[in-house]
Amino acid sequence: MADVRLTMADIPLSHLVEHSVQIAWEFLERSGDLGDEALASLFLSNKIGERSRLLLSNRAIDAYRRQFGVCEAEDTRP
Repeated sequence: MADVRLTMADIPLSHLVEHSVQIAWEFLERSGDLGDEALASLFLSNKIGERSRLLLSNRAIDAYRRQFGVCEAEDTRP
């Protein structure tokens, strides 16, 4: 059987965000810091979604530049 390794690029962004929200939710719940569940759900989804998109897009830009030898003298990433 072939050894299949997935990278973050192979996993849909929505799944990464969902899993990240779940991790944060479970941590806050265990620590007793989770307040209003509806508010927490909306807040975590928005904050993690914003961060994930930016983080992943910057990683993709960096990988592209490394792969194709693009000069990084002037960093104009989002």
